Amino acid sequence: MPATDIRIAVDCMGGDVGLPVTIPAAVAFAQRNADTRFLLAGDPAAIEAQLQASQGPTRDWYEILPASEVVLMDDSVEVALRRKKDSSMRIAVQAVKDGRADACISAGNTGAWMAISRYVLKTLDGIDRPAIATSIPNVKGGATTMLDLGANVDCTAQHLLQFAIMGSALASIVDHREQPTLGLLNIGEEVIKGNEVVKQAAELLRASGLNFHGNVEGDDICKGTVDVIVCDGFVGNVVLKSIEGVARMIATMLRGEFTRDAWSMATGLLAKPALNRLRDRVDNRRYNGAALLGLRGIVIKSHGSADAYAFGWALQRAHEAVQNGLLDGTTRAIDNLRQSLRDAAAAGDIPNDLSDPAT
Repeated sequence: MPATDIRIAVDCMGGDVGLPVTIPAAVAFAQRNADTRFLLAGDPAAIEAQLQASQGPTRDWYEILPASEVVLMDDSVEVALRRKKDSSMRIAVQAVKDGRADACISAGNTGAWMAISRYVLKTLDGIDRPAIATSIPNVKGGATTMLDLGANVDCTAQHLLQFAIMGSALASIVDHREQPTLGLLNIGEEVIKGNEVVKQAAELLRASGLNFHGNVEGDDICKGTVDVIVCDGFVGNVVLKSIEGVARMIATMLRGEFTRDAWSMATGLLAKPALNRLRDRVDNRRYNGAALLGLRGIVIKSHGSADAYAFGWALQRAHEAVQNGLLDGTTRAIDNLRQSLRDAAAAGDIPNDLSDPAT
């Protein structure tokens, strides 16, 4: 195996579908990317059977990591973490910890994936809590990076600051946005708006050295006002589910399920070309693959209901994160942030007790 190979560990058993999605996606990706090698975690016999059904590349592109257990979508974090220590999910993360893989990915139980990844890999220095970040399509034809999307319900101002530096690093390193603009999700653009945590976070962000645009509102997410938007996990998850609901509504309209009378059918037919273009633009399968930021390893979460096409996009996110050095870049960004905050505290711009991003 060439030293330049990118090694991705896959929890083959996780998700709503499991092997019929993860293996064909890995096969197709390996066919397109000669620099990628997969470590396939799961039941060896089941994996081999699915591989036989999916014609793969002729080169030596995979290795099977045996796992005797599967974390189910409704398993509690305790069950996943304490009772299923030989799960395909745990084996995939352990491969990163042991240096056998450069990144890992799962479509399985989000809470379990986060808990296992944090337990096995630990967080980076200066980071208290990992955050979930993903790309949301915007009207400019690109995407807005948003975090946190559900990992942290209750956050301090320092946590939001940590999310900001990690999200900015992701946008800069993986999405190649030079000095990405950053917004803090709020109920208004004015400085006086928001609760005390959000106001204090804005104060820290203004002193951080990041390219802070200021407060943004919910409609700025899809307008593409800024490159990165930061919020707590409660708000972020509600926003994400709302956007996914709109995408499903568009798909429902295109199937004709809302056109039951003659007038609706006629107007539906007239609107269908525009709806088709909108569907293609907001196809969340193309934006599948959320990064679990702040860990000592690259961890990607695929949507549980992803098909092989969507899972392939999540694999692409993992590949790009490794290829562009996301882990090292995030570590450098955290170090730079610490220095910026120390300078701001010394100049009296922020209180001394806020000069360390870690709490």
